[in-house]
Amino acid sequence: MKLTVLGCSGGIGSGRHTTGLLVDDDILIDAGTGITTLDFEQLQAIDHVFLTHAHLDHVLGLPLLLDSVGDLREAPLIVHALPEVLQVLSDHLFNWQLWPDFRKIPSEDAPWLRFEPLGFGEVCTVDGRSFRPLPANHVVPACGLHVFAEAGGIVFSGDTTHSEAFVAALNAIPDLRHLIIETSFENALAAIAEVSKHHWPDSLAAELNGVKIAPAVWITHLKPGNESAIMNELREAAPAWRIEALMQGQVIEI
Repeated sequence: MKLTVLGCSGGIGSGRHTTGLLVDDDILIDAGTGITTLDFEQLQAIDHVFLTHAHLDHVLGLPLLLDSVGDLREAPLIVHALPEVLQVLSDHLFNWQLWPDFRKIPSEDAPWLRFEPLGFGEVCTVDGRSFRPLPANHVVPACGLHVFAEAGGIVFSGDTTHSEAFVAALNAIPDLRHLIIETSFENALAAIAEVSKHHWPDSLAAELNGVKIAPAVWITHLKPGNESAIMNELREAAPAWRIEALMQGQVIEI
């Protein structure tokens, strides 16, 4: 199993792209602007999308993906997410006002898009790669994702702040090899992080204190222009951990 980072920034500008992770060549985790780095043939190869939540920086590429290659597909693109997330997409995105409802194009019997709810406690397996929602604590319904195959697994936090349930879930994965977790703001902006339910360096360090396993830790969702400051504060706050910034174009193999 191979995970390619298409986008991992908390914003755009100067080549930055928002969250999109490609598993092998046919599955997306979130669909932010990062998917615009794929060529046309790569877009055609995507059959499944797993979403952590419905904020625009994680879903805005989805309607354009369908608009670009929907007519070339032999089967619907399947979007997997919490039921509450799919409801937001139905009400506010694929609603014929902001964007056409591709669940009914070209017909309800043969659509380009299909929603499949994936709730907590459930696992979806696609050709030997399994996806399991984990608890998260964000301002909208959200989850992290445990992505695993026979050789081990990766956890992606999605957008979250402190969550004892998330830490407990991590500690229950003894073969976890990589943890991709967000830290969006510097310590000086902790008040903004708190109200928007994101991590800042001191809050993530406190979270890591409760983690009893030892995966590689990769930081995502860094706000543009503040990346170096956030990473420096993280390394000072959590010196026992080897922490690196996730990079666009990076490949993680399991």
